[in-house]
Amino acid sequence: MLDWSECSAIERVPGKVSGAWLFKNTRVPARSLFENLQDGARVSDFLEWFPGVTREQVEAVLNHAGRSLDA
Repeated sequence: MLDWSECSAIERVPGKVSGAWLFKNTRVPARSLFENLQDGARVSDFLEWFPGVTREQVEAVLNHAGRSLDA
């Protein structure tokens, strides 16, 4: 199982957005990235729709998820 606590681009804050994993310093759930990509959005689309999220954060989340495939 993927340990999101090891990804520096996201955080979980009790009581904030029901305790979901969020892009740091935002209220944007990390899962929204995967949902949007699955629905055909591009990373540039996601960044436009969620301006508080940085490209570096998105890359860190995707890289972290990708490492789980190597395990």
